[in-house]
Amino acid sequence: MTRVILFLATNFAVVLVLSVVMNVLGLNQQGMLPTIIFASVFGMGGSLISLMMSKRMALRSTRARVIEQPADSSETWLVETVRRQADAAGIGMPDVAVFDSAAPNAFATGAKRNDALVAVSTGLLRTMDRDEVEAVLAHEISHVANGDMVTLTLIQGVVNTFVIVFARIVAGAMSRGGDGRSSGIGYFFAYMVAQAVLGFLASLIVMWFSRWREFRADAGGASLAGRNKMIAALERLKTGQPGELPDSMEAFGINVSIRKGFGALLKTHPPLSERITALRALPA
Repeated sequence: MTRVILFLATNFAVVLVLSVVMNVLGLNQQGMLPTIIFASVFGMGGSLISLMMSKRMALRSTRARVIEQPADSSETWLVETVRRQADAAGIGMPDVAVFDSAAPNAFATGAKRNDALVAVSTGLLRTMDRDEVEAVLAHEISHVANGDMVTLTLIQGVVNTFVIVFARIVAGAMSRGGDGRSSGIGYFFAYMVAQAVLGFLASLIVMWFSRWREFRADAGGASLAGRNKMIAALERLKTGQPGELPDSMEAFGINVSIRKGFGALLKTHPPLSERITALRALPA
């Protein structure tokens, strides 16, 4: 219910801000109405559809196998650990899956806190001991409990809407002819440039939130599994190669490649060393 209220309030805020901007700039609100409707449907609707399909898309893209009946003691331990952590976090039991990948990685996704998916790679199970795997699972459970998938989708949808509408506003202001109308190749070029620039700035906002939620999930993992286990798991990830996931899933993995310098602002995850430092700063 909180997420539904947040979504409705966000939509109202978007429409309100756009109305104020159009009034200040003296734009024809009636002419902009179709653009606002299109931007809302395309920007927010597209993000929500992706969220609703996230579990199915994740299973298909990684070829993960949901553990319906544990095949051995390792899978039994995996399912029971997730069950215990989900109970402690106050969420429903997620589906637990394993996907084939030599690199250590894990992810969580799903549109609902009580109907999520937690998946780990075969490489993670081979290279980590149970304490470290427990910490990784706790990190993913924390993502689910925090509603990070839904919140990230809302933010992405909002910025998509702003980019589409404000790109048109900027393009109209830059290409308005002597008759006061905006059209032709000048408008199209201005719109493409404005959309590229605004899209880049919007990405900085989305990526900042994505990095912040990783710190919060690490803290949640430390609370569920223990700080030392969480630190040990991240230290283990530092010794190996970043786990490769499909582009659509990279934001949800625990271990991804990190660019240096300015490129780091466009990454979904902060460096592992920064995450470890943040964990060590937490109260014992």
